[in-house]
Amino acid sequence: MAVLEESGESGMDLRGVRCVWPAAGSSAERREAEREAERREVVERVTRWAANRSDVVGLLLVGSCARGTAGPDSDVDLVLLTTEPSGYGEDGARVRELRLGEVIRVQAWGPVTEWRHATATGLEVELGVTSTAWARTDPVDAGTRRVVTDGARPLYDPAGLLTSLIRACG
Repeated sequence: MAVLEESGESGMDLRGVRCVWPAAGSSAERREAEREAERREVVERVTRWAANRSDVVGLLLVGSCARGTAGPDSDVDLVLLTTEPSGYGEDGARVRELRLGEVIRVQAWGPVTEWRHATATGLEVELGVTSTAWARTDPVDAGTRRVVTDGARPLYDPAGLLTSLIRACG
């Protein structure tokens, strides 16, 4: 079942992106349905933004949302591959274009710079910005392999770089 489905833009295919919840009935289920709608909106917005940037080579949804096992407190985890990682530096101008909420942490994890945001509702969105070298397949970096094997779904992958990486991580 496709929760998000988009076509017509080169390289963007959201079919199969799922963070599924029960039908809204109880108060808790309604809140979770609202949270899920917010997650979908964030994923869709970032994917469209990425597809329209000449420096972006790929966008990968990782973690529980990619596995379809997100819980009530799950965040949205994304990895952005760019030809210009230095352009996403300390001033954060490019990242702010996404309107993901307040930046609550910026931290380097090896070759990845994590930009963690909190939306007005408290949803956390992690955008890891890195170069295309992160997706190298010969050999696959151990940290990259851990991220990918924990759940990964390409959201924007016009050259197939992320698809090749997922295959290499088998």
